[in-house]
Amino acid sequence: MLVPENTKCECGHHNSVGTVLCEYCGKPLHQDLQKSDEPLEMRYDGVARRSQKSNPSYIDRVWNFFSSVKIAIYLIVITFLTAMLGTIYPQESSFINNFDPSTYYRETYGTMGHLYYVLGLSHTYESWWFIGLLVMIGTSLVICSLDRVLPLYRALNKQQIRKHHQFLLRQKAVYKGTLNQDAAEWVSQYGDALKKKGYRIHREESGTALLAEKNRFSRWGPYINHIGLILFLLAIVARAIPGWQMDAYVTIPDGDTVQIKDTNYYVKNEKFNVEFYADDELPEQLQGKARAKKYLTEAVMYKCVSDCGDPLKEPVLEEVKRHDIIVNSPLSYDGIKLFQFDFNLNPRLNAVNPVLEDKTTGEIYGPFYLPMKDAELHHELGPFTLDLYANYMEFALGSDGKPTTLSRDPNAPAFVFTVKGPGLHPDGEPYIYFPMQKDKVRFAQDTINRDLAERIEIRVDGMENVDFSEATTVLNVRVDRAVPYLWVGAVFSMLGLIMGSYWQHRRIWLRVDGSEVVLGAHTNKNWFGMRSDVAFGLKKTGIEVDPKSLDNGGKNA
Repeated sequence: MLVPENTKCECGHHNSVGTVLCEYCGKPLHQDLQKSDEPLEMRYDGVARRSQKSNPSYIDRVWNFFSSVKIAIYLIVITFLTAMLGTIYPQESSFINNFDPSTYYRETYGTMGHLYYVLGLSHTYESWWFIGLLVMIGTSLVICSLDRVLPLYRALNKQQIRKHHQFLLRQKAVYKGTLNQDAAEWVSQYGDALKKKGYRIHREESGTALLAEKNRFSRWGPYINHIGLILFLLAIVARAIPGWQMDAYVTIPDGDTVQIKDTNYYVKNEKFNVEFYADDELPEQLQGKARAKKYLTEAVMYKCVSDCGDPLKEPVLEEVKRHDIIVNSPLSYDGIKLFQFDFNLNPRLNAVNPVLEDKTTGEIYGPFYLPMKDAELHHELGPFTLDLYANYMEFALGSDGKPTTLSRDPNAPAFVFTVKGPGLHPDGEPYIYFPMQKDKVRFAQDTINRDLAERIEIRVDGMENVDFSEATTVLNVRVDRAVPYLWVGAVFSMLGLIMGSYWQHRRIWLRVDGSEVVLGAHTNKNWFGMRSDVAFGLKKTGIEVDPKSLDNGGKNA
């Protein structure tokens, strides 16, 4: 951008440093521009922008960095590339089960998967650097817009009607000629002709200069588009706010009530129902195989109203909504949507009612209620007391030889009790109980409990003392409170695109000095339509002009 040596124009107007065309009369301020015959650069009508400030401060340098369109393009390209990297392997947030990502990527995808995890690409879209890129793009959009929209507003809000000859003759559409009639009357006729084309007419008091303008609003289209993009980016960044975005899964056996993670809401699976296709409804190659036709969860959502965060108290729940969840018909409440995702028809152990046998006397005590989750910590069975020390839902031994659990589902549950009673140590002795009593499990239980297994046994007598869930439903929990703001941003962006694409800002300046007419016209696009408008107005005043002759350089006499 050329910077003029002197910001004071010959018309007497003082311009800001960096101004290319005088804000008042439009004359080029730089000597090289004054000597050239090339059409003028009319971006922002030559008004200075802050990024062109001389002797910039540190803040100005930061402003200049983000006001660069080139920098904005680099940021967008880098963000797109990193977003693509995040799609190579599944993101951690997409896991249904509670995998350990530190081992999952190595075991599943090898060295490349481990490197993917170490570099942080396994949670790309939640990472600080990806959110930082989005913030930088948003900052660039804001500063780019302010750096340009403010000068443009000043230029369009204070347009002068009578422009300098050099300004008019350096437009892309130019007419120059002579008049044989009253100048004010001719200018009025020309203005009336342009009004029929939808132009707003501004005339000088002398009546010998005119500014015709049409569709100025279209100039704000790109900036409205920027507002939409900024809202869009803010909505994406807002997803990092706790509670604004969730994509998780809950597994609920029939009759169970489960809390929705990180919320005060609970969901109950009253009954899961599945309907399968009959063989005569399936193609021949699929017959004999179970194919689900419809599966439905009779769900109830509750809201915790008291004792919500107290692990020692049962939360008080209040029903807020009932809904039969099927595919594409979720339960929706307060921004939370529960979608039917999967199901499991394998029976699931909910609780047992075991007894304790004193092998020394042959006495049997109990039964007592032992649920797989949230079991009572203390039980009194005749002269014996059982204090629950630990509970493992899927018992296993870790690499350190200590007990651990492989999942939160009761696939192989184990309970560790401290047992006190006749013939036992006063401080109690540890006893491990495995509710799922198969031969191998019974042998392992006797082996682990050693001497204590010869004195007492905890077991279940009969299947009537076992509580199974017939089916388990898997629901996808989604929360995305940013979606309304994404839609608002999309509407703004589309509105800006339409404004800037389907309308063009057209301006025609005209001045008459004596019998000489000089006319210059400018538009940001569709020059053919602009030339046709100029020629139409001239024709209505009795001057026949070929629109093509209005191109800069065609001086009409």
